[in-house]
Amino acid sequence: MLFAEFFVPLAQSVDLMARKKANYPLIKGLEITTLAAEGKAMGRWNDVVVFVPMTVPGDVVDVQIRVKRRRFMEGYVVEYVHKSPLRSEPFCEHFGICGGCKWQNLPYEEQLRFKTEQVRDQLTRIGKVELPKIAPCLGSSETQFYRNKLEFTFADRRWLTQEEVATGADIEPEPALGFHIPNMFDKVLDIRQCWLQPSPSNEIRLEAKRFCLEHGYTFHNARAHTGLMRNMIVRTASTGEVMVVVVFGVNERERIVALLDHLVATFPQITSLFYVVNTKLNDSVGDLDPVLYKGKDHILEEMEGLQFKVGPKSFYQTNSKQAYELYKVARDFADLQPTDVLYDLYTGTGTIANFCAARCAKVVGIEYVPEAIADAKVNSALNGIENTSFFAGDMKAVLDDRFVAENGHPDVIILDPPRAGVDEPVIEVILRAAPERIVYVSCNPATQARDLALLDADYCVVAVQPVDMFPHTHHVENVVKLVRR
Repeated sequence: MLFAEFFVPLAQSVDLMARKKANYPLIKGLEITTLAAEGKAMGRWNDVVVFVPMTVPGDVVDVQIRVKRRRFMEGYVVEYVHKSPLRSEPFCEHFGICGGCKWQNLPYEEQLRFKTEQVRDQLTRIGKVELPKIAPCLGSSETQFYRNKLEFTFADRRWLTQEEVATGADIEPEPALGFHIPNMFDKVLDIRQCWLQPSPSNEIRLEAKRFCLEHGYTFHNARAHTGLMRNMIVRTASTGEVMVVVVFGVNERERIVALLDHLVATFPQITSLFYVVNTKLNDSVGDLDPVLYKGKDHILEEMEGLQFKVGPKSFYQTNSKQAYELYKVARDFADLQPTDVLYDLYTGTGTIANFCAARCAKVVGIEYVPEAIADAKVNSALNGIENTSFFAGDMKAVLDDRFVAENGHPDVIILDPPRAGVDEPVIEVILRAAPERIVYVSCNPATQARDLALLDADYCVVAVQPVDMFPHTHHVENVVKLVRR
């Protein structure tokens, strides 16, 4: 077969070689006993932990081991001997292949229960701090079509499933517009319907692909770095506004205009249409300037009467409705008083800062990305908020004792850092500033737990509220309230 390397699933071929070389075992009748990190589940075989994706507690499975370490093994299901009564029927035809929504096979109530347990385990095991009773994970009112942003990738050859390969048919390579196969930068699964983003996301993606195929547009080849069509980003706001950003790999003006004009004509609900020409070797467009082709240069999100401008490179929480619930928890935990000075560290585009501004005297926001700080200032002006100040720069460099002296002693600090958590020098400045209350919002309870241990000498944890921003995934946000001892 001409494209044999493409048609054989890489993970499967690696497994075959690994078994031949290391004689990795086939475990019969492994009982899955609990969920584990990264969307996997686990059981035990001869007192060794075995991680198995695509399973749920109560499943009994035959597992082919593909990774063998001293303290654990990983494998994949060869056969389901007995399926757990907990198991739900996945609703997406791409389940188990695209790599997203790995917990579709688990009832939502069980997902929330495990996320609560995950937070408790990590705060206890890693943080080793005294904890109050942890509130049950706050579920999302929408568990399908809840995302407001998705990025799709064009590829000149679609990924074939193991079922298609098993038929032995000589399948001609076809272009794809969809998601990357996990850990494979050059393999793309063609998506027929995604259940993550509301209409018209699926319709825009499918029509763009149809038009490009009909008119002979070339799709991207990530290894050869060729092809006109590269990426497409769709944003759908809670206000109903829609933004589309089409990324081209070559500046073929006539074809670019033809596709964009077609999208405008077919989808009049598109509020904001941009394009980017990316000739780099990677898909990142953060350092490139999107060109506005049609409509406004932003879309609007709304939260409690406040409006937030979202541009093509703006960060905004990807679950709009649940972001509101998350921010309400953070605001309640802050217990703001009319005379308080609030520091919002890692403020992003100032959403939390502007959301809290009406309840305190002053808000000071700091963020590394200058474009995000520009958005934060615009959002304050858009809403007539005059008691906010925003500063751009590396948190370690900006937040020091002199900064605190110049901008006011914080009564409350809200932290919403990236997954890596808070740098230790920043924690040292926070401890010297000695706010009465700290609210720590985290997308990674493990690094949050580490940071809580560093704060523990001066602050005690009085409330913990996990929040589910991403149903059917293992990800969980967690909000912790600390008060000065």
